[in-house]
Amino acid sequence: MKKIISNNRIIAIAFLTVFTVALAPAAMAIEKKPLVPAELVFVGNIKNQPLFQLTVAGSAAQNEFTINITDEFGVSLYRENIKGENFSKKFLLNTDEIGDNTLTFEVFCKNTKQSVTYEVNRNSRFVQDLAITKK
Repeated sequence: MKKIISNNRIIAIAFLTVFTVALAPAAMAIEKKPLVPAELVFVGNIKNQPLFQLTVAGSAAQNEFTINITDEFGVSLYRENIKGENFSKKFLLNTDEIGDNTLTFEVFCKNTKQSVTYEVNRNSRFVQDLAITKK
């Protein structure tokens, strides 16, 4: 009888250990994923051309960035490597050249290998709407 109770205890401890160890890496993976501290906002229009401001608030651990702007076909329209912790850049889009195409702004941090992507859609109607979505 004592041997059966002892075996049940060992089995229970083994199950608890297996489930505790299995859940720990998933919790740690969620906490370690740093985001790129970038923000893209619509500032306004200059001569009917949309103006966007990209602001990056990095740190000593996140200080090397690549900014890439592509169209909906994947053609790179702008690419720049920037080394600095905090900076902002303004982008004036020439709508005569790009038309109503969708543009993608990507900010890639070389230190953490993480990126954030914004998609800019321009819908022309009687009222002009600009949509910025974070991917």
